[in-house]
Amino acid sequence: MKLTRRHLTSVALIAALTPVSSATPMKANPTVAIAAGKVRGRARGEVAEFLGIPYGADTQPARFEAPKPATNWKGTRDALAFGAACPQGGGGDKQSEDCLVLNVWTPTLEKSARKPVLVYIHGGGYSGGSGSSPVTDGAELARRGDAVVLTLNHRLNVFGHLYLPHLVREDRYAVSGNAGLLDLVLALQWVRDNVASFGGDPDCVTVFGQSGGGGKIACLMAMPAAEGLFHRAWTMSGQQVTAQGPKGASNRAQAVADHLNVAPARLAGIATERLLAGLAARDPSISGGRVYWGPVIDDASLPVHPFWPDAPKQSSAIPMVMGNTKEETGSLIAMGDPSVFSLTWETLPARLERDMVTDIEVAGVIRTYRELFPQIMPSQLFIKATTAGRSWRAQVIEAEARAREQGPTWVYQLNYANPREGGRYGAHHTLDIPLVFGNTSKKEAETGDSEAARMVSAAMMDSLMRFAHTGDPSGGSLGQWPRYDLGKRATMIFDAESRIENDPRKAERELFARAPYIQPGTY
Repeated sequence: MKLTRRHLTSVALIAALTPVSSATPMKANPTVAIAAGKVRGRARGEVAEFLGIPYGADTQPARFEAPKPATNWKGTRDALAFGAACPQGGGGDKQSEDCLVLNVWTPTLEKSARKPVLVYIHGGGYSGGSGSSPVTDGAELARRGDAVVLTLNHRLNVFGHLYLPHLVREDRYAVSGNAGLLDLVLALQWVRDNVASFGGDPDCVTVFGQSGGGGKIACLMAMPAAEGLFHRAWTMSGQQVTAQGPKGASNRAQAVADHLNVAPARLAGIATERLLAGLAARDPSISGGRVYWGPVIDDASLPVHPFWPDAPKQSSAIPMVMGNTKEETGSLIAMGDPSVFSLTWETLPARLERDMVTDIEVAGVIRTYRELFPQIMPSQLFIKATTAGRSWRAQVIEAEARAREQGPTWVYQLNYANPREGGRYGAHHTLDIPLVFGNTSKKEAETGDSEAARMVSAAMMDSLMRFAHTGDPSGGSLGQWPRYDLGKRATMIFDAESRIENDPRKAERELFARAPYIQPGTY
């Protein structure tokens, strides 16, 4: 269906049919009482904003252990600034091991309002990122969608995924490999216990996340401790088919200890900055790059692989939307390496061999793409093939696993391209974040703020909010969005002309299905 000004207006009208202001006017500095104490936020038009609320205690004194709830405080705590991100190196956000904080945007503070709740889990793999990016500001989503929106920080990299049980025989480290995921469980428990004070419904919680955030959601769907804490899931360019095994994860922990010249048992006591230097350790697997960080099968917190050999049984009835962008590696690779656009037919094979991930005959891949797209240039072929051979394959695997179990599942593909430099980066990784948050006007948004960008954003926000409210993304200007099945493989294409396509990129899907998929970092 083509999106026009009329459709954009109709979507806004649909959103406006449900009142977004509370029964009483929003105070300039609203105060809310939660389990740990009182917090003071600020009003932003029709929305109240509370930033940097602790949901867990400082993790440094209990490094690598399961998280503990936040310590109670006396009086009223200001919630006016973002909290610290997990240490990860580089500039940007302030960083600290005291990083278990979350942010809330809400259109009402009436406890009886019971608005749908959306909890966003940030990307950056399992190594970086935070919930305080300008493009994940939740004010517009809360206002437009008449819902309570949260973002959060949690432990990452060595602080959240150093697997120690085989190296240090202490019970407190039994779940160290998934400490960062258990932080997310604690955050969702906080939502269950406190979100009603912000006008939210703890029985209507949607988790949504991009890239690593989507992978973390896949893990939560298989974690017994997370069962019942969320009721819908929406993942964006983020999948987790398999996790690390304990042997590989132990070898990675030992590599960090060796790099720092510290016994594994002493890693919990060294300075934050010194431990952070362990991120430069070389991965002992065949990848040879820096140490991979991610979830671990530990027979405790994550007892099964998230989506292998099947979709997780405990969450099979949870409605799920999963999507990817059409040219993921337009930013994952090409945006940081302009040499991609200088590839020739002579230099393309070696570069594809390095970056495609899937172990499949490169000459056959190039031949197939040139047959499918006779006018394709080497750089375009590179982006298409590396996208199809990497994360998109995992999304197909997850969707197929859900379809086999008849779990309520919908699939989308973002085709709307970054307009910068003539659109050469395509619909790349991260481009859907400002679209679903309604933040195309932010200077950090790669979408631009054209009428087309705002229309795609409206369509995606409308679908996300219908999903959060009802468990089904169908309706509005987009009409019916069929569930995904193995027959038709119906997929919503988000673009200036959004529409349903059955089995888009079928030939690419079948090409890469010839080789087994291996989750990067888990071998």
